[in-house]
Amino acid sequence: MQGTARRRPFPAAAPGSPQPTGQLYPGRHGAVKNEDTFKTSPFHLDLWFYFTLQNWVLDFGRPIAMIILPLEWFPLNKPSAGDYFHMAYNVITPFLLLKLIERSPKTLPRSMIYVSIIMFVMGASIHLVGDSVNHRLIFSGYQHHLSVRENPIIKNLKPETLIDSFELLYYYDEYLGHSMWYIPFFLILFIYFTGCFTPVEEESRMPVAALLLMGPSSLYYWYLVTEGQIFILYIFTFFAMMALVMHQKRKGLVLDSNGLFLFYSFIITLVLIALWVVWLWNDKILRKKYPGVIYIPEPWAFYTLHMSNLHAAKESL
Repeated sequence: MQGTARRRPFPAAAPGSPQPTGQLYPGRHGAVKNEDTFKTSPFHLDLWFYFTLQNWVLDFGRPIAMIILPLEWFPLNKPSAGDYFHMAYNVITPFLLLKLIERSPKTLPRSMIYVSIIMFVMGASIHLVGDSVNHRLIFSGYQHHLSVRENPIIKNLKPETLIDSFELLYYYDEYLGHSMWYIPFFLILFIYFTGCFTPVEEESRMPVAALLLMGPSSLYYWYLVTEGQIFILYIFTFFAMMALVMHQKRKGLVLDSNGLFLFYSFIITLVLIALWVVWLWNDKILRKKYPGVIYIPEPWAFYTLHMSNLHAAKESL
């Protein structure tokens, strides 16, 4: 019939060539092979090393830098060295998280990743302001092991409504800032963790470099959980990881080297938290500040209660 296009038959396959199976092959529109579903990636030594280094220097090291460096260099009415460390952390950490997601062998939900990164930056920035003021108050005699209203330099403020303002600052620092900072952070790590599974047993091994990084990484997570008072968030993330590992094991999948590094780091962190709580279990002053079932003192509260007194005693000798 005229006007009707004839369909061209597919050329016959040559003898010995593989027959078409209906699978999709890589092309312009992102189709993939079935065997590409479980790609594996080598251990990300560079990213995990940068994570550990910048966490220790820019996060853990910022209050230390503020205390050690001469006060004349950074007056109390100006940003401290720790504040500049915090600013660098707020830029570098989201970049490293995005790079980590890019290296995942599994396609991850981009929208959730982007929203989490935006919330992370917002929360870390809120924390930057509140933490800056709170740590500068140390030079005026503020004691972190006491509540806001129990601090000697706060309780005598006039008018008393100023105390409410400091409590609002504490809320932005310790509650809102921490929540908007740490929830997206652990969510991104868990999303990345979901792509760290492989059917190949030989690839479920960690190199020596990963074993060396595991100690510093776990110790930092201990500091993050205790100082940030986010044990509930951490333990729920850890339980979700355990549940996922058990679920994937039924499918014959095991963690690759990156997944093992993250999972074992969280296990060691839990052990360190337990040792920390046992050590300070009978501290009556810290018990008063951290009442309730979950008792996990902050390292900086321990410092202002015990270590700062030791330093003052040494200086008086």
